[in-house]
Amino acid sequence: MARNLHNLLLRFNLHLRYCDPYCGNRQIVNRLSLRGLSTSQSLNLARKTESSTPSIKGPDDVPRYPGSRATEWTTHLKFLDPDRIEGIPVYHVMNSQGVVMGESQDPKLPEDMVVDMYQTMTLLNTMDKILYESQRQGRISFYLTNFGEEGTHIGSAAALNPKDLIFGQYREAGVLMWRGFTLDEFMDQCYGNESDVAHGRQMPVHYGSKDLHFVTISSTIATQIPQASGAAYAYKRAQNGLCAVCYFGEGAASEGDAHAAFNFAATLDCPVIFICRNNGYAISTPTQEQYRGDGIASRAPGYGMPCIRVDGNDIFAMYNVTKAAREICLSQSRPILIEAMTYRIGHHSTSDDSTAYRSVDEVNQWDKVENPILRLKKYMIAQDWWSEEKDKDWMKENRRRVIEAFQAAGKKKKPNPELMFGDVYDTLTKNLQQQMQYMKEHVEKYKENYPIDRFNSWKRNRQQYT
Repeated sequence: MARNLHNLLLRFNLHLRYCDPYCGNRQIVNRLSLRGLSTSQSLNLARKTESSTPSIKGPDDVPRYPGSRATEWTTHLKFLDPDRIEGIPVYHVMNSQGVVMGESQDPKLPEDMVVDMYQTMTLLNTMDKILYESQRQGRISFYLTNFGEEGTHIGSAAALNPKDLIFGQYREAGVLMWRGFTLDEFMDQCYGNESDVAHGRQMPVHYGSKDLHFVTISSTIATQIPQASGAAYAYKRAQNGLCAVCYFGEGAASEGDAHAAFNFAATLDCPVIFICRNNGYAISTPTQEQYRGDGIASRAPGYGMPCIRVDGNDIFAMYNVTKAAREICLSQSRPILIEAMTYRIGHHSTSDDSTAYRSVDEVNQWDKVENPILRLKKYMIAQDWWSEEKDKDWMKENRRRVIEAFQAAGKKKKPNPELMFGDVYDTLTKNLQQQMQYMKEHVEKYKENYPIDRFNSWKRNRQQYT
């Protein structure tokens, strides 16, 4: 097992261009490797050696300050200029035509798995189109599409353990779909009907599933990032062989919560994978106005985290990177940051009109040339696993499935209004009981203003709540 991990790490270093902030310990690692220790064991011991080094200033030939890893003095007054530092490269497996660029990097996934990945991406795409239009028709209150980012979802989700705990932002529906969240469940949540597991108490697209280990989405930007660090610390203590996985956009990385989460995860050696979807825009703010540095991955070394930048539109690259990151994350009990470079083809949400801040030509270029769905489709056709005829039949079938689930959800009643008071306390407190009764009396008195026939009826026995 040690040899396999050693080979994996070598592959990650040589091909995925793994960025290790502890590369300053190379001499220590080399010495330890000569003793027969694997690379991962050497890195772990090197980190322990560094942290246990006495912070006592010694001879003038070597700096020994406790707050840095500096190994030499300099008399050359020179500031580090970020504009002169080479950018982190982008790892990929396939080009835009679906051609594998390096045979050694092909994950060699079985045909049925690749077809499943493609069908999940296209099913998500169709669901997005139907639900987006339904919002425009006034059938649901809000929606947010995943157009252009399907590869980041499915490629990463396929490489994880189904029990790894997911903390999403709001554009990761594909991760949940890959894990088995059904079309009916998606539709019920967006309609907020009687079958919605959240009882209609969340905005549309704020999915969650305890069974699928997917924490319910929160609108507040970046709150899930420190939550993921905390969950990962609990997993570390439990030694359960699982990790936390946190998705967020590059805009969320500007929040203070992101800084706190990265620092906690690094200093506490938490097994968490941070996956940043850098899609070019934080709502209407382009990346050149969001930050000045080299993306988000470049921040990881400052926190002591390994990092990598990957082509998020290349589903195989996402799979390889996430799989390797997970193994290192667990074997070394440390956080890893993945920056997935992609592009948000759709508007930010139904509350946004992206034509106000970007050109249609720009969007079309990414949609027609760099689209992750088209890229995988070309690969499958080249492998003789797919054809235009199969694609035409499948697109008809997946649209039929989406329409059926959509129509079924629309016919269901809204949840019993009493449910809005529950799930806070084990039993309703007296003041909540009084509020519930007041609500019921108010609606009964002015029922001509409330479509109560669209809701499941409540119990009318007043004594039950007093």
